[in-house]
Amino acid sequence: MIIPIHFLSQLELLAPIRRWLNNLEIDSPQLAHRLCNLIPSTCPFEREIKLLPQVVIYIPPLCKINPFYEELVNLRFRALCYLVDECGLDINSYV
Repeated sequence: MIIPIHFLSQLELLAPIRRWLNNLEIDSPQLAHRLCNLIPSTCPFEREIKLLPQVVIYIPPLCKINPFYEELVNLRFRALCYLVDECGLDINSYV
């Protein structure tokens, strides 16, 4: 598999942001709540357009195209874990 050079340079440019997201400490309930509200649990772009009972157009989830998808999902998970483990809160409203 041949990877274009411009693609590799884009990955290197995104590495500091990825590191920052992965190293972000969740140390307050306010931050954890804010992250859980800002980062959706499911892809907001996925849609089914129906005409009567039949699906006419299906738009697949586009979140995996986001270069920070894994980091954001991980960050949301860490925020949820903080709310449960450190604060003892019920997270059913976020799931």
